[in-house]
Amino acid sequence: MYEPKWDGFRMIAYGGEEVRLDSRSGKSLLRYFPELRPALDRLPPGTVVDGEVLVVMGDVTQFDALQLRIHPAQSRIERLAGEIPALLVAFDLLAERGESLVDDPYATRRARLEGLYEGLGEGWHLTPVTGDFDAAARWFHEYEAAGCDGIICKRADGPYRQDKRDWVKWKHRREVDCVIGGYRVHKQGDRIGSILLGLYNREGELHFIGHCSGFSDAERVEMLDLLGRMRTDESFGGGESTRAPGAQSRWSTERTLEWTPIRPEVVVEVSYDQLQGGRFRHATRFERWRPDKPPEECTMDQLVRPAGAGFSGVVG
Repeated sequence: MYEPKWDGFRMIAYGGEEVRLDSRSGKSLLRYFPELRPALDRLPPGTVVDGEVLVVMGDVTQFDALQLRIHPAQSRIERLAGEIPALLVAFDLLAERGESLVDDPYATRRARLEGLYEGLGEGWHLTPVTGDFDAAARWFHEYEAAGCDGIICKRADGPYRQDKRDWVKWKHRREVDCVIGGYRVHKQGDRIGSILLGLYNREGELHFIGHCSGFSDAERVEMLDLLGRMRTDESFGGGESTRAPGAQSRWSTERTLEWTPIRPEVVVEVSYDQLQGGRFRHATRFERWRPDKPPEECTMDQLVRPAGAGFSGVVG
């Protein structure tokens, strides 16, 4: 059976006298999403739902906006709850009214979840599911525009395994040629930690779009020697529409912001799974060096912007 793969915070929701919204590791998320409490209050006591916390803007899931919701200041949390509210997407039912379902087949749990969902109301959404491979293949392409980054494939007769992943992720993977605009040094100091990737925008400025770090230790040492000889004062553009590395966030440390610009002369082919705005959502995978490709041909036009249904069209 096949479901869309959502790009949010995985959650476990507990109904009862004291409702809970926990991460998979058991950390409470409810403090950061107070607007979800009314939806959680409608869960019957003893009911446990597996799903995802999402922020949807412009009918597309927005992981960057979701990350903004994790903030230490209570005043900021309350303000963002109104400005960029979250919602819940359910995709599995682990217990209902005190009855454990974890050993039941997934198909049985799904049927029970659909029955429960009818009474949950606002704030809850039910992820679609199909047993038709051809339909899942269409979803793989048509649902990407909504923010889905692939398809989850589950055994219809499989039990729920909390500590073991027995399903398969079928994710997007696309290739793109990028210019190396800089690098970060590994914590050991004698090798590359990651290379910083850029694409030229329509203004002709190099736009920072992500990084790549999948190299062997020997390659990292060689690359530091090579790229270190190409150091310059600046590489990525500074225009209003151009992103540069080093933007501060609450997860950044001084070390993670340190990077060295190099002359934009080296081209690599990398593969990526998802775009988020003007950047790669996750780290890329190195595919090959492209000494035959002129750097100026590495433009943003290479990026595929998916078309298809929005979030509301996926969940119905």
